[in-house]
Amino acid sequence: MVKVVIIGAGMMGTATAFPLADNGHSIHLVGTHLDGEIIRSCKKRHYHPKLKRALPQGVHPYFIEEISDAIDGAEVIVSGVNSLGVHWIAKTIGPYMRAGQIIIAVTKGLEVDPRGNLAILPDIITSELPASVSALVKMAAIGGPCIAGELAGKRQTCVVFGSRDKATAESLAALFRTDYYHVFTTSDLVGLEYCAALKNAYAMAVGMAYGMLELSGGVDEAGANGHNLAAAVFAQSCLEIHRILKTITASQSFALGLPGAGDLFVTTNGGRTSRLGNLLGAGHNITEARQIMIGDTLEAVEIIRSIDTALPNIEKNNQVKRDDLPLMQAMIDVIVHGKPAAIPFEKFSAYS
Repeated sequence: MVKVVIIGAGMMGTATAFPLADNGHSIHLVGTHLDGEIIRSCKKRHYHPKLKRALPQGVHPYFIEEISDAIDGAEVIVSGVNSLGVHWIAKTIGPYMRAGQIIIAVTKGLEVDPRGNLAILPDIITSELPASVSALVKMAAIGGPCIAGELAGKRQTCVVFGSRDKATAESLAALFRTDYYHVFTTSDLVGLEYCAALKNAYAMAVGMAYGMLELSGGVDEAGANGHNLAAAVFAQSCLEIHRILKTITASQSFALGLPGAGDLFVTTNGGRTSRLGNLLGAGHNITEARQIMIGDTLEAVEIIRSIDTALPNIEKNNQVKRDDLPLMQAMIDVIVHGKPAAIPFEKFSAYS
């Protein structure tokens, strides 16, 4: 039995407790300062109000103020916060970290470092840990198509665990793997994290396609939908992810597998990213859409802004040009420059 601490009691972080509990591990679920009501419910009723499921046996909820007790003796820490919380979680767990512990992140995103280059979130966490332990802690991340409610419902799910140290990814996979949670592993942590972030941005574009259908009057009386357009945007998204992966010498096959196409598909099937795209495609500008979705964490927006900021350095290094990423540029126009949503069909490619 291994002691695992999950920091962040949101849906995805909590969902990872289900396979862990089925494997007999001890799980301490620590809510952030925003998760008070969730933890209160978990303590009182052993029920997660957002997942709408009872917590498995072996899961012990804690308020953030109880973190010192919760984290003591943990071998694995799951970072279950969203992308806006990565600096917070590193600073929060930093005082309790010790050599040999493993942090595995479900957080998706990219940040721009002080030099104007894109950085993956596991590296951001490492950079914020105390210098005395940062090099002695192993980092890993989860990518691939996984809806939290389905994982908690023990629906068949395939994901990829990544770490620069393949043995770390393998050891984590052994802790989590069940007959419904199928875990593959990779040492290409950077490529995995790029896919996890990029799929959020491109899922917004697919959502825009369906929003444009709504703007044009919706499904007609003969049942003509907007799947043709959405499929074209989906395909172009995969091509552009492939091109971006090539610039960082990552596993380009990820674009066509679980981390890329797989995760993109599941993200386009609902959730806040798709809803944002729908609103933009239906004619709302980004300011209006954000107001409508007030309270939602719009990770796609932050990812697109980060890519726009980093593109000058990427172009300078002759890695990829904006013209090679017409769909991404269209999303930058919408998110950064406030332009109406538009699909640049004439710049699409039939192949990479």
